Amino acid sequence: MSAAPDAPSAPPPGHREAFRPDWLARAGWLLLALYVAYAVGRLDFSVERFVTGLDNGERFLARMFPPRIVQPDSLLKGLTESLEIAVLASFAGIVLALPIGLLAARNLMPAWASWPARALIAAARSFHPVIVAIIFVKAVGFGALAGIGALVLASVGFIGKLFAEAIEEISLKQVEAVRATGASFMNVILFGVMPQVFSRFIGFATYQLDSNLRNSTMVGIVGAGGIGGTLFSAFQRFDYDFVAAILLSIIAMIMLGELLAGWVRGVFLERGRVDQE
Repeated sequence: MSAAPDAPSAPPPGHREAFRPDWLARAGWLLLALYVAYAVGRLDFSVERFVTGLDNGERFLARMFPPRIVQPDSLLKGLTESLEIAVLASFAGIVLALPIGLLAARNLMPAWASWPARALIAAARSFHPVIVAIIFVKAVGFGALAGIGALVLASVGFIGKLFAEAIEEISLKQVEAVRATGASFMNVILFGVMPQVFSRFIGFATYQLDSNLRNSTMVGIVGAGGIGGTLFSAFQRFDYDFVAAILLSIIAMIMLGELLAGWVRGVFLERGRVDQE
């Protein structure tokens, strides 16, 4: 007669079950699915409307091609103004973001200086540039000045935040070594902090220029200068072939800006490697 199989032994103390179900995560996914279904119902989304939109979009795209430049002077003026807005806003925003980002770095500054700076950065990042552009248009009137002001504020929020975070990640050994020589505060920043974050800062600055180049085409829609105003006027006149020409021109301008930003990053990064060697 064979012996009965041994009863399963009790798990040792402190044993954890493998792949234990996470009921909290499952409940979170269930709530998300329920909210998605609720939001779809609230927003009146339907397959019929989607199919109708595809049909309308097909007719709209058919009217856009082939592209045709109806007003070359207006197109060239809008592109030039967008480029000027992007460059000026990037320059002013970067100059303002440097001291604000430095003040926001909690490893270098006391709390009474870092927290107001971080609050200012958060406020600058709270609204989309188009919303800020509407406020500037109401304040200073239509034109490029409103677009520059809106993009300067956006640049301060973006560059200031990333610059502060980059400073907080540096090694303080180099900073302490410079301080030990009796250097002033500005020399500590120039020789102890900036060499560690300079390459990243160049990347932040070139990306912000590229971002401002894109945003400068949007703020014009609300009257803040740039090619956006020309695009909006073409839509109002139903000149969809001219709209296509404007959109292709914007794409070409953005691609050229991206190539220029990549070249600038390469030059500065190569120079930084040479200096380190």
